[in-house]
Amino acid sequence: MSESTTSPAPRKRDGGEKRTSPFTFYRQVIAELRKVVWPTQQQLTTYFIVVLVFVLIMMAIVSLLDLGLGKFFFMVFNGRD
Repeated sequence: MSESTTSPAPRKRDGGEKRTSPFTFYRQVIAELRKVVWPTQQQLTTYFIVVLVFVLIMMAIVSLLDLGLGKFFFMVFNGRD
């Protein structure tokens, strides 16, 4: 038995589906944004500091690995003079 590997045909719009007007779309976007729970200034500051510290730690780890592996491979493939 062979299975078909063709992809399904794209869906055509039914007569019942209408495109929303740009004005309706804009109103719906505004309505959804009103539901968003925005962080307070203190939460935003805390999140910023946490992300900054995390990024700095990751930069340090990657830099140390790069330096260490670079020296190791230099030693292995160049030899010591």
